[in-house]
Amino acid sequence: METFERRGSKTGLAPGTLVHVGEKKAEKVVIRILAYNSEKLIEKELETIEECLEFKGLPDINLWINVDGLDRVDIIEKLGGYFNIHPLTLEDVLNTGQRPKTEDYDSYIYTVLKMMLLDKEKEEISIDQVSIIIGFNYLLSFQERQGDVFDPVRGRFENPASRLRKSGVDYLAYSLIDAVVDNYFLILEHFGDEIEYLEEGLVLQPRPETLTTIQKYKRDMITLRKAVWPLRELINGLQRVESDLIRESTSIYLRDVYDHTIQVIDSVEELRDILSSMVDIYLSSVSYRMNDVMKVLTVIATIFIPLTFIVGVYGMNFENMPELKWRWGYPVVMLGITLIAISMFVYFKKRGWV
Repeated sequence: METFERRGSKTGLAPGTLVHVGEKKAEKVVIRILAYNSEKLIEKELETIEECLEFKGLPDINLWINVDGLDRVDIIEKLGGYFNIHPLTLEDVLNTGQRPKTEDYDSYIYTVLKMMLLDKEKEEISIDQVSIIIGFNYLLSFQERQGDVFDPVRGRFENPASRLRKSGVDYLAYSLIDAVVDNYFLILEHFGDEIEYLEEGLVLQPRPETLTTIQKYKRDMITLRKAVWPLRELINGLQRVESDLIRESTSIYLRDVYDHTIQVIDSVEELRDILSSMVDIYLSSVSYRMNDVMKVLTVIATIFIPLTFIVGVYGMNFENMPELKWRWGYPVVMLGITLIAISMFVYFKKRGWV
């Protein structure tokens, strides 16, 4: 409800008015800067936003400034002012309900995508918006909270011979997007294993909890689909953008991550189809078990129909019934009842009804 209340607070405001729209997910805003080239690497957590100006003017240095936490609008506004970022872009950065997209502002390229993190213990997916601004020799990234999937990218900076150190910020942008897409594969792999395990026990022992789990997985697949489908357009836009900020050498890698995105989409659709069929299997299994129970009850009732008839006849107690005063009347009736029951059971058994 907080998100909708914050959205309502923007009603009537002029375009470019900076208001944080979304949930506050970070206790404090953390700003990290990474200045690098093939020979030098400086990594630092900034105490104030003004410190980034010391690195901005360094010659032949690429800058990666990452901001964790979006609730401090003044920090986002100052950082945007230092790099001449349009207010509409900053407005999109602060609005965490953005659809993944790419926008070309000539002096920089703005992209926004959804990063997903999986809590395996709670079986929950958390979704964070990641905004990336690609400029000349600088890259700004904005995240909703601390903790991301970019640690492997950061680790590659330690190697002076890595392509990251030798390439521009456009290759860094590709690496960040690729890390987000690769994490989708890990999430899908986890859900694939869970769905396979769930499917094995579905036919043998369907339970109401099973249907609840299937519905939860279906919602997770819808969430993944909403995040991945626009990502295809985002990467396609980066490939086609007519800007010197994206080099031809990087476009080759963008085509590769585009292919990965298509694979993720195919996997999501495949899992969605499997989950939909599992609902049908669940309903069929429940119906089969119900029919099996009804069949057993019907067989039992059928066996007892003639037995009940015999007992009812001899329960009338008429005086002129000769079997009532016969010495062997009771044993003969009981034997007859037993033989009838056994004969009917054997007959049903041969027919495969029990």
